Amino acid sequence: MRGARHSVPGAAALVAAALLLPLGLVACQSGSNEELLGTAATESTAPETGPASSGPAKSGETMGKGPVKISMLLPLSASGAAGERGRKMRDAAALAMTDLGNDLLTLSVEDTAGDEARARTLTTGALASGSKLVIGPSEQGAVRQLAGLSGSNRPLVLALADNYAGAPGVYSVRLNEADSAAAGAAAIAAKGARKFVLFTAEGDAGKSIEKRVANSLSIYGATLAMSLPFGPSTGGSDKAVGDMMALISDPQAIVIASGSANPAPLVSALKARGLLANNVTLIGSNRWLEHGIGDPALQGAYIATLDSAEIGPIAERFRKAYSYEPDVNVAYGYDTVALAAGIASALGPKGFTKKVLENPTGFRGSTGVFRFREDGAGERAMPFYRVDKGKLKQVEKSTSGF
Repeated sequence: MRGARHSVPGAAALVAAALLLPLGLVACQSGSNEELLGTAATESTAPETGPASSGPAKSGETMGKGPVKISMLLPLSASGAAGERGRKMRDAAALAMTDLGNDLLTLSVEDTAGDEARARTLTTGALASGSKLVIGPSEQGAVRQLAGLSGSNRPLVLALADNYAGAPGVYSVRLNEADSAAAGAAAIAAKGARKFVLFTAEGDAGKSIEKRVANSLSIYGATLAMSLPFGPSTGGSDKAVGDMMALISDPQAIVIASGSANPAPLVSALKARGLLANNVTLIGSNRWLEHGIGDPALQGAYIATLDSAEIGPIAERFRKAYSYEPDVNVAYGYDTVALAAGIASALGPKGFTKKVLENPTGFRGSTGVFRFREDGAGERAMPFYRVDKGKLKQVEKSTSGF
């Protein structure tokens, strides 16, 4: 793995090795050729299934009897997809506690109900509760508030919000667009492409995505020749394509980080100008999947993203315990608690420090190899796919932008 050039000495290495070793969660060691857990991906991800809601979830639940206190804030009683994700992560946390944490951790689970105000209140309480680690919340506003707080005694936070870029001490757990775009760009640079153009959805996220993509390309000696925003306030797709043509010629690869926008109009505009011919590679991001990838314009694009159907050795035990199919939310819930148990086992209460969590070698979880950066960003190795007739077809088992 590039970017993980040195093993972490002493205690940090022990943390990595302790992280669910019997079940296959191990550190990504320098020079290793270990692959992501699981078999080859199918051409499309499995449909999402989950626990049935049976009224408000119990708040204030406590698991385990260990000496290290951690807190988990989940939208357990929220309606719709948010509540379902929260309940999946709660079940996964319970499984991780049974496997690893019951004698090491005392895990307090609180229900944010998907409400920003309640999430903020519970988060403030968790910070002051003596917890060594806070897992969650998933509400964007509460996470942003956390990122703005200071204090040397503040516990570290593994935030569960979607598309959260990270901040010092408040780490991004879920795969975000910057990581996906960077890994996709790196995979193509590794094959020899050197001149890249990046399109980002207009807004604040564009700069962080640009920085991550440029950094991943530099590992392979490639360069980001240009980065352009696109969207309604900047003139739309046709304007963005025209600006690119006026300033640069002959890119070898084009990366589109479309944010919440549908990427198809921009891809169509590029094709209409002949800019995706002559072996120019098109790279998308995980957020393309929010709109579906059935549009013929997207055929042949490459995307680095997680495979929610492949969560490694915990899957069968989870099915038996809870009688529904695990997905990537289960993996996030399990891995965060497993990481806490690994640190507690190796280092005890004093091990919950930035130095340990920012171990550059990284950890192996049920979604593959991951690590946390000093700026709070999460980085992951993940499968690399090609869009083929509206489905994702795996072309590489693991790629990484770090």
